Amino acid sequence: MSSTTVSPSSHTPKAAPAAALPKSVIFATSGLGGMIGWCIVHPFNTAAVRMNLASMQGKQTSIMGIVREQGFMSLYDGLTAGVGRQVFYASSRLGLFDTCRDMLHDYRGKTDFAGRVVVGAATGAAAAAISCPMEVATVRMSNDVTLPPEERRNYKGLTDVFKRIYTEEGVSAFWRGSVPFAQRAALVGVFQVATLDQFKELYAHYFNQKKGSLANVFSSAMSSGLIYSIATMPLEAAKNRMASQKPDKVTGNLLYTSTLQTMRAVSANEGFLALYNGFLPYYIRCGGHTVAMFISVQLMRDFYASTA
Repeated sequence: MSSTTVSPSSHTPKAAPAAALPKSVIFATSGLGGMIGWCIVHPFNTAAVRMNLASMQGKQTSIMGIVREQGFMSLYDGLTAGVGRQVFYASSRLGLFDTCRDMLHDYRGKTDFAGRVVVGAATGAAAAAISCPMEVATVRMSNDVTLPPEERRNYKGLTDVFKRIYTEEGVSAFWRGSVPFAQRAALVGVFQVATLDQFKELYAHYFNQKKGSLANVFSSAMSSGLIYSIATMPLEAAKNRMASQKPDKVTGNLLYTSTLQTMRAVSANEGFLALYNGFLPYYIRCGGHTVAMFISVQLMRDFYASTA
């Protein structure tokens, strides 16, 4: 009874407005929403990356420690790459999700939870493949200042990052860490989209929140953000290490070669919890970005619909 009741109320009404919007509006608002959200949470992403990678050098750090040592504005290192990534990542992930979900609805005549899970995973992985070069640039620009002076790459900007990666390491370096990134993105597609919708239903029912209200979206986004933060943090840690590493000066080999090998090596050498170094800023980033992105996207789409 309950699944029959939830399905039409939670899925069918959403498909109609998304389908009524032009595809260009769906993709544009997805990208803009992702960019707005990223501008808000970028400092927490920088802190999470640096805290997670600090253990590679046998150090421990915190957000306040980063601010004291490198200044507050250092938390915005790599902002241009992070925002640029959202142009590709958010627009393709959310835009493809809406498009594929509607296609699945038209084909099957319904959109159930299982369908949303499959679509979320597939579109998340596809978006990661598209935006991985920007992800590599973001990680490197965010973490470069934390390296010892002799190991820094001293990038001058986003253009310099792309030029030097291409000339010094080759095209394949742009997709270094792409496997854990795609795996993480697939999980985010599942946990962020599917659980967000479920939490909206639960909070509306048990806490008398109006579904779709700011309070409902905020609490649901923070809850789904917590779940997918826990699920994806080890993959995020593996991706960061694979993206930021340098080949050995003697052998030319890379220390980390695959997602599983990276997580095993970190767990064996530093302990399993080392994969969760920087979890708090990572969760603030995930939950905060979810809130800001989905509220921004909805407001922009509502505005377009009201003026069209």
